[in-house]
Amino acid sequence: MNTSIVGKQFDLTEPIKAYIDSAVDSLKKYNLDVISVRTVISADEKNGKKGFSVEFAINMAHKNTVVIQQKDKDVYAAIDLAIERAKKVLRRHHDKITNHKKSEAQIIEDVTLEGSDDEIVPMRLDSYKPIEVEDAMNELRASDKQFMVFHDMDDKFRVMYKKSDGRFGLY
Repeated sequence: MNTSIVGKQFDLTEPIKAYIDSAVDSLKKYNLDVISVRTVISADEKNGKKGFSVEFAINMAHKNTVVIQQKDKDVYAAIDLAIERAKKVLRRHHDKITNHKKSEAQIIEDVTLEGSDDEIVPMRLDSYKPIEVEDAMNELRASDKQFMVFHDMDDKFRVMYKKSDGRFGLY
C-alpha cells in the first residue's frame, strides 16, 4: 500500500507523519485491496480562529475512491475522527464482500439428519407477495394447517397459528 502525506499551508513534523502512518496501518486489518492512501493536511484560519482540515483519499481495487474530509481545531483530533470514519466505511465494504450467508444447496446438505432415515425437506413459501393479516387468518381458517408463514404488508415475516380454543395467535 502506497501512502503519501501532504501538508498545505502547514509544516509536517515527524511525529505527525508517524501518527498518520500508524493510523493508516490500522486500515490493513480489513484485508481489502487498498492500493494507496493520500493524506492532505491543511491549516485554515477563518475569523481569527485556527483550524485544521484532514482529507484521506483511499484508492481500492475494484471500488471507487473513498474520500473522507474532517475539520477540527486540533490536528490530532481531526486525524482521529477521519480515521474512525474511514474504518467505518472499510468495515461496511468488508462486510458486504464477506457475506457469510449459505446458499440453498448448502442448507439442504446441512439439514439432513445423520444416523436416521428422516430427512428435513426445505419448502418454499406459497406466496412471496405481502398479504393482509386478515387474509392470512381467513386462509388458515379455511385450511387444515396448524400454522402459516407469510409476509405482512410491512414486509415482515409473520407466523399465524391456530390455538386449541379456536382463536388465532400471531408472531
